[in-house]
Order: sequence, then structure tokens, then C-alpha cells
Amino acid sequence: MLSFETISLDTLLTLEADHLDALPFGVVGFSPQGLVEIYNATESQLAGLQRETVLGTHYFSVTAQCMNNFMVAQRFEDEAEIDAIIDYVLTLRMRPTPVRLRLLKAPEIDRRYILIQR
Repeated sequence: MLSFETISLDTLLTLEADHLDALPFGVVGFSPQGLVEIYNATESQLAGLQRETVLGTHYFSVTAQCMNNFMVAQRFEDEAEIDAIIDYVLTLRMRPTPVRLRLLKAPEIDRRYILIQR
């Protein structure tokens, strides 16, 4: 089973959309410019946002403004490589919700990922 803690960046890149949708945690994949390219069904359901309205938007300035800070968004700018799990509290569009975030970025891969475990 693919778990929040162990799924690799390479695996995320190769999973078909239906497999990404079946994961028990949120998956957001975005370009180096921050534009959302992947937004799985789990995240759509748990966040209460339609995938169609999120795809193509700037993740940190439109969809997840509560992550537009030094702890999340800035790390994708500053660090060449990331595989980190952090405890976080989502606050936008909902009551404060404790989550675990997994930040994934590799220098040779354009797409970056945030996994969200509620």
C-alpha cells in the first residue's frame, strides 16, 4: 500500500489519475510557477473545493493562502530538494484543522507536491 510517509516522488509522477484519486490523503501537484496541475479527489472532497476550480490556479495565492508563508511556500523557493513532513494547521475556508503536510521537490523534476494527511 502506498502510504503518506513512504510514497516516493517517482511513484507520484507515474500514478494514473484514478490511482491518485484512490489515495487516502490529499495530493496537490504544481508547477515551478505554483500553478496546480494535480488535485486528487481525496483533497477535493476534504477541502470542499471542486477540482475544476483549482486546476490551473496559483496554489499559494488563490487556493491555499494559509500555506503562503516561510513554512511551506517559501521552502519550495529556497530549497533545491525537499522531502519533509511537518505538522500544520489549515485555516482558510474552514475552522482550524490540524494536518500533516509532506513537501516533495527534487532538482531534476519540475513538478512539486504537497501531500495532506488529515
